[in-house]
Amino acid sequence: MKTNIYNILKGTFLISEDAFRSWRFILFLSGLAIVMIASSHSADKKVYEIARLKNEVKEIRSKFFDGRSRLMKLKMESHVVKVMKEKGLSLSENPPQKIKVKSQE
Repeated sequence: MKTNIYNILKGTFLISEDAFRSWRFILFLSGLAIVMIASSHSADKKVYEIARLKNEVKEIRSKFFDGRSRLMKLKMESHVVKVMKEKGLSLSENPPQKIKVKSQE
């Protein structure tokens, strides 16, 4: 047992007769580690991209609600009356009337 640990620490298993099998296993583990690291980096990129897009959606949604509230304020009758008074126009005292056109058939 003690000699096996010394052999592993010295690296004699890499230069012995059956070293080819050990090297294949080490290369296989190294390949798996590289694939795992690449997969992890890819997942992290996707997580960061999702977070960035969520922030962008929140910002755009906020702009939308702000624009919609300003539009609602601009469409209010009191605001329209105020703007028209500044331009010299006032409300009509007579209500609008419907004009009915009869077809000439």
